[in-house]
Amino acid sequence: MKIVIGGAASSSEVPGLDAVGARHEIAFAPDGRSLERCLPDADVFVSWSYRDSGLEQCFPSAQRLQWVHWCGAGVRPALFPALVDSDVVLTNTRGIHDRAMAEYVLGIVLSFALRLPAMASDQRHRRWRPGQAERVDGTRAVIFGVGAIGHRIGALLQAAGVHVTGVGRQARSTDGIFGEIHGGTDRLELLRHADWVISVMPDTPLTEGYFGAEEFAAMRPTARFVNVGRGSSVDETALMAALRRGTIAGAALDVFRREPLDSHSPLWSTPGLLLTPHISGDYRGYERDVTMQFLENLRRFEKGDVLANVVDKKAGYVTTPPQTLTL
Repeated sequence: MKIVIGGAASSSEVPGLDAVGARHEIAFAPDGRSLERCLPDADVFVSWSYRDSGLEQCFPSAQRLQWVHWCGAGVRPALFPALVDSDVVLTNTRGIHDRAMAEYVLGIVLSFALRLPAMASDQRHRRWRPGQAERVDGTRAVIFGVGAIGHRIGALLQAAGVHVTGVGRQARSTDGIFGEIHGGTDRLELLRHADWVISVMPDTPLTEGYFGAEEFAAMRPTARFVNVGRGSSVDETALMAALRRGTIAGAALDVFRREPLDSHSPLWSTPGLLLTPHISGDYRGYERDVTMQFLENLRRFEKGDVLANVVDKKAGYVTTPPQTLTL
């Protein structure tokens, strides 16, 4: 079969791909023109870039395509009508970034509790201002988004003594990490009691602008907000207003409505706001892990087995429940 790798120019950019050997034809499509040339006789398309790969524009010519693998957890660029309505299977990299993102969130929580941003500022200004840290043990976190990443974050925060509550599309019980998962109708009441509000929600029409003025107003003045999900879920103007007014104590954003973040964005100078450039799931060696995951799924595809991480194209994410996690 023919496998097209979009967003990469050669195998040197996709570590581990040489393991395919001569079993299949591999074609690289680093740009739209090469993708237009390669896609008509492709059986499998791999979007090495998790952003727009040009697939939508070329999709009408993909007459043989059976499977699209998206090298990211978020698949919004792949959810164009023609693909959603087709029989082409869509998979993603669920499971690759979970631990790294959980460690990022724990690191953000600890940095706020230990006053590290304030002390870094004091160091730059040569100020000696001793102060007391906060205890993380015994605090409460509400995690919005209870997929594999949300579960991993919950498990790691639990290990640090944080009481975790999960919010999903629908309420349900008997969850291994959260015990009970709440529906979105409970969000305002849950926000009133949270020390840490963590968003790991996918990018779907239902999550657009989910966190706005009403949600920030419901939070405690000592609460901190962390978004590692998708930038579209946050009203950034409302967040900046909440921070400037002291409605909440702080926030950290790893994702934004427009990326890269414009150098003139007022987010850069908003007090109490930590910004990172969409790196919460990145770690040394993750590219090879992404390839290994794809190759495992390719072996399933070759045998006609059910693929792992199949995305529900109507929902916009993998809907199968995550497995029980260990630390």
